[in-house]
Amino acid sequence: MLLTLNHEQNGQITFKHGIHPEYYKELTQHLSVERMPFVEEYVLPLSQHIGAPSIAIVQKKQKVERGEMIAKPGGFVSVALHAPVSGTVTAIEASRHPNGQLLPAIRIKADPFATQRFEAKTPPVLEEMDQKQFVALVQSAGLVGLGGAAFPSHVKFSIPEGKHCKFLIINGCECEPFLTSDHRLMLEQAPQLIKGIKILARFLGVEKTFVGIEVNKADAIAGLQSLIQKEKTVMEVVPLQVKYPQGAEKMLITAILKKEVPSGKLPLDVETVVANVGTAVALADYFTRSQPLIERIVTVTGPGINRPANLMVPIGTPLHEVIETCGGLKPETTRILLGGPMMGVAQKNLEVPVLKGTSGVLALTGQEAREISTYKCVRCGRCLQACPTSLNPSLLGLLTRKGLYEEMKDEHLMDCIECACCSFVCPSGIPLVQGFRVAKAILREREAAA
Repeated sequence: MLLTLNHEQNGQITFKHGIHPEYYKELTQHLSVERMPFVEEYVLPLSQHIGAPSIAIVQKKQKVERGEMIAKPGGFVSVALHAPVSGTVTAIEASRHPNGQLLPAIRIKADPFATQRFEAKTPPVLEEMDQKQFVALVQSAGLVGLGGAAFPSHVKFSIPEGKHCKFLIINGCECEPFLTSDHRLMLEQAPQLIKGIKILARFLGVEKTFVGIEVNKADAIAGLQSLIQKEKTVMEVVPLQVKYPQGAEKMLITAILKKEVPSGKLPLDVETVVANVGTAVALADYFTRSQPLIERIVTVTGPGINRPANLMVPIGTPLHEVIETCGGLKPETTRILLGGPMMGVAQKNLEVPVLKGTSGVLALTGQEAREISTYKCVRCGRCLQACPTSLNPSLLGLLTRKGLYEEMKDEHLMDCIECACCSFVCPSGIPLVQGFRVAKAILREREAAA
């Protein structure tokens, strides 16, 4: 099963299929990023990314400084973890994780007398390192994809022998409804973004870089185009149609490069690496002032929050503290999501912390999060028209209900990007993508056991 080829719709670059949900970005798109006040305690789960958890290298009662490494990578597909504040380690224990599990975490009590400023250090000298050293530093900086997937960045930036990266695509689409953190970052940290892109392009050895941005962010497009012209670099801003999931990396490649990523393959198999704008800025922060990934921009929004905002939040900040900073929840709030409404994860505990991959906190009322009845599939074919990877969600849903997971694998289940387009358009209210996630997890467990 191959991805469909690029084409234009209404004169704008995009991919085939997908959906057009309401975007609801007006709540926060014009709000500048503000720094969240530091709180009393932080919770740092050792599992914050795809791959092996980090391994704690601190002990209870140990004092730590802001930006100090507190956990080392647990393997190649793993990254380091750093203290978001200066303070004292109070415990290393199982804590509630946003995925619903109890997982090991480092608790840090902030020092009330510390300034909590990150003291910039002499950055690594780029001219003196090779590609392997660059990858090792990215891993030790704790960098992951900040678009939501939290895939360790150094793995993506490692070019295996025999492979070549010809194109770099920077993802500034932010196609999820409600979220505006990437939009504000592109407006407020554009020079740092350009620095990060140039550093990454240099070590990947790319021929050209593209920055994909949806046309509803016209101010970000204009600002970056102006900077790029002054830089005289081999970089191009590509305005893209407003459509979900335009920001999925395979969709971006299809739209911008007119290339297919074969089933079961990676972007590097078509000589391309895709990175989020937030990841590029975090890269620049590390290679210009040695600041590891200890904070990120989070959009706090939705009809259920009293004061929507874009906040710079230290990693590990408890969710209830973030909500309190934004004036608390309205009485009619019924659901809290970490992330956007399409791929976000509902939370039942406000003690869970903000992770590296937390792009938003979304508060919904009963009007938006109302329960719907589920009926039998009416074979309308809407899910086939919506699926951006040209799968057959209706057939996969039937196989899910029958527990025929191996057969689902034969129908290219593992190519599903879990965008939830199929669930969104289903007139029968069938929770298709939720079943696919369960099936994929079961198949991975079976493979690991084998």
